[in-house]
Amino acid sequence: MLSFKPIEVKDRDIITSFTIPSEYKNCDFSFANMCSWRFFYDSEYAIVDGFLVIRFWIEDKGRIAYMFPVGNGNLSKVIDLMEADSYANGHPLCILGVTPDSKQTLEKYLPGDFIYIPERDYFDYIYLREDLAFLKGKKFQSKRNHINKFKNRYPYEYIPLTEEIIPQCLELESKWYHANRTKEDVEDLQHENRSLVFALQHFKELGILGGAIAIEGQIAAFTFGSPINHNTFGVHVEKADINYDGVFSLINQEFASRIPEQYIYVNREEDLGLPGLRQAKLSYNPAILLEKSAVVKRRDNELKETADEKATDHQPMAKCVQ
Repeated sequence: MLSFKPIEVKDRDIITSFTIPSEYKNCDFSFANMCSWRFFYDSEYAIVDGFLVIRFWIEDKGRIAYMFPVGNGNLSKVIDLMEADSYANGHPLCILGVTPDSKQTLEKYLPGDFIYIPERDYFDYIYLREDLAFLKGKKFQSKRNHINKFKNRYPYEYIPLTEEIIPQCLELESKWYHANRTKEDVEDLQHENRSLVFALQHFKELGILGGAIAIEGQIAAFTFGSPINHNTFGVHVEKADINYDGVFSLINQEFASRIPEQYIYVNREEDLGLPGLRQAKLSYNPAILLEKSAVVKRRDNELKETADEKATDHQPMAKCVQ
């Protein structure tokens, strides 16, 4: 039996004791993401037989789902426990954000037991830290030109994220929110704002690193992120005053150049199917476009058709955008 408890700031050490040593690079395993979005998903965790299991609610909290279990031991037993828990809550087992390496593991231990539904809008964009920090080579020429144009126009200062500048960051976020909200996305932006404010107010406890661009003493852009695993750093938020042409390119490079060198990769999360965001993230030449799938477990061969129908009804998990 799985015994879950809500994810809280104080759980950072126990949760990251599983996620940081792992090879999983997807942004969902960032503790800062889990904790700052808990209000939206009612996210909970359980430790069982050497595995960390995360569960949460989707589809307006009408259906329960899980992340891929992290740990070592008898995976089949843990999947059985997850399936029993899911059926106790009224649904076949659904695991979100399943990457190719996780799929390979599932097929090794439970071949043919799962239905996989790739979700392109939720693929993670993962870059080499050195590429973002130095922008070397012909493929980054336009990025360098954009940054140089900014530097020639504006005297600026890069400032690490500290308690002292958080009020200015929140002020910029408020301006961005009111300038960008529409009737169609006001609810999504409210959720994003709530997550962002929580993360900034608890940035030390969440293990968040960040920085800002200041022009004449005013914050023109800020960004922050946190470790996902031992070699991958996640960038969760990037906000800027678009009146300063090139400021997004600049904050991206400035922050990447200060991410600790132990992190080979930088995960800049999903594009959520937004054409402009997709184009922007592809323009930085990701080293990995990390495929993620929604996965539903068949209860038995006779129920395959029913499981297929339920799987196609799935609505993907929302995420913080940049």
